[in-house]
Amino acid sequence: MNRSSGARLCATVAVGALSLALVTGCAQSGPDDSEGSGSASTAPAASAAPAAKARGAAELKKLIIAQGDVEGYEVEADDSRLPGSKDEVQVDKAECEPLAHVMSGLAPGESAGEARTVATEQKSPSDTASASVGELSEGEFEDAFTDALSIDMTVVGLSSYDGDGTARTFDSVSDAIAGCAGGFTLTAQGADQKITKVATEKASGTGDESVAFSATVAMEDQEAPGTVHGEVVRHGGTLATYYTINMGALISGEAYDIPAAVIDAQAAGLK
Repeated sequence: MNRSSGARLCATVAVGALSLALVTGCAQSGPDDSEGSGSASTAPAASAAPAAKARGAAELKKLIIAQGDVEGYEVEADDSRLPGSKDEVQVDKAECEPLAHVMSGLAPGESAGEARTVATEQKSPSDTASASVGELSEGEFEDAFTDALSIDMTVVGLSSYDGDGTARTFDSVSDAIAGCAGGFTLTAQGADQKITKVATEKASGTGDESVAFSATVAMEDQEAPGTVHGEVVRHGGTLATYYTINMGALISGEAYDIPAAVIDAQAAGLK
């Protein structure tokens, strides 16, 4: 692998809004180059959920996970790398908007309040990754670069809705997973991303009901597509959304999922 190709991969693997945000951190993640399957649903159906008073943004910010809540993860309050509003996200199929919003770190549906954060897996660099670039063979550089990017990064969002809006929004996500199985095109912050397939995955089963999905994405400079993962959980009148990407796994093709520790920590904060 040419040593410049790692940087090119990092810049072109644009998987929804989260990956666009990761592009700015890729240079710091890799070696210094200065030298050279069904969903889980619990409790009653969404249509039977009682109407609830919506929580505002200020309350949701107090409830969302923060630094120190998830062992082994850094939780950042700064969400400036993500789209600021739904106006920055376009989808070629209207029925797929709820998924596009989850994948962009935005509340699905018209919420009364929302909050979001990013949880990044922390791990020690490998011995190879800590070596100087000049000491690495081409194969070692490729392995070190991929290993440095092999961390789970999860956008966590909380949103709340008036009346029965939370249940209806949850249903819209579930419907979109089924209706968008053939894929769609997502445009976020001016960059297009082709989603070729959406599939139902086993959800965490937390909250009153939960639904999970995988999205297969076409990746430039890669023959094989990559996969990202999303989940939406209803906790009474509040929705928790999760969107996880692992850049190293996208390059290597290794399997990964939404970290259970992140979901469990957020669920505990909503009890």
